[in-house]
Amino acid sequence: MRFPPRISRIGAAAAVLSALLVGGTVTATPAAAAVGSICYSDLPSQAHDTLELIEQGGPFPYDQDGTVFQNREGILPSQTSGYYHEYTVITPGSSTRGARRIVTGEEHQEDYYTADHYRSFDLVDYGC
Repeated sequence: MRFPPRISRIGAAAAVLSALLVGGTVTATPAAAAVGSICYSDLPSQAHDTLELIEQGGPFPYDQDGTVFQNREGILPSQTSGYYHEYTVITPGSSTRGARRIVTGEEHQEDYYTADHYRSFDLVDYGC
C-alpha cells in the first residue's frame, strides 16, 4: 500500500489544540473560517505529483515554485512572513502555470490546495 507524502504531518486542528494547551490564544477571522478541507484522495493527480515533489525537495517545473506566499488575500490563518510557500499544480492543457497551487505552512507542516488562484483554500486531510 502506498502512503501519501507527509501523511504524518499534523493539521491545523492540532496547531489550535497546541496553542490552547500552552496558554496561547486562537482567534477566528472570517477569512480563516472560509478555509475548507479536502481529502488527499480527492485531489487531482497533478496535486499528488506536486506534493511528492515538495517531499523530495524538487526539482520543480517553475522558478516560482517554493517562493514565499504572502497570504495577501488573508484567507489562510495569519502567520509571519515566510511561513507559507507556494507550488504549482500543473493544469493539463494550460500554456501557463494555471490557477492551481499547493501552499504549505512550514511550522505545522500543513498543506492547502487552491484550484482558483487563491480565492479559496482547502486544507489537505491525509486521514480520509
